[in-house]
Amino acid sequence: MPPTNRKEISSGGVVFRRFGGMLKYLLILDGHGNWGFPKGHLEEGESASDAAHREIVEETGLSDLISHAALRQLDWTFRVSNALVHKRCVYFLFETTAGETRPQGEEGITQCAWFAYADAISKLTFQNTRTLLTEAAGIVDRLSPLRPAGNRS
Repeated sequence: MPPTNRKEISSGGVVFRRFGGMLKYLLILDGHGNWGFPKGHLEEGESASDAAHREIVEETGLSDLISHAALRQLDWTFRVSNALVHKRCVYFLFETTAGETRPQGEEGITQCAWFAYADAISKLTFQNTRTLLTEAAGIVDRLSPLRPAGNRS
């Protein structure tokens, strides 16, 4: 039997916070051991930005989110049983003042952690998410009065 093909659309967010004069980025560790960003499927009638906000709240426990910008979408393909799945995820940039997180264990999120830019880049599992973080950090540099542009540590 030939593989079936299907498409999935998700939405997610890069979350940052200003902490002690530095910027930190939130990463999650999923049940497969991959470090990345909160994301998930859109619900019926939900906009991509609303879905990103909801998924961040659900997966990390953060609720005081400020939306700053739309980021790029990422596309990848993976196999589930006999299906080839093309996944598209639209990302948004959010800021929070909160620091304490609560990983959503029932969704396989085993850890939420804050990292400086350089540490986050080295932790992220996939190259496409490293590219996404670099794009997000460029926008944050223009938003943040705390440090000179280009200083992402």
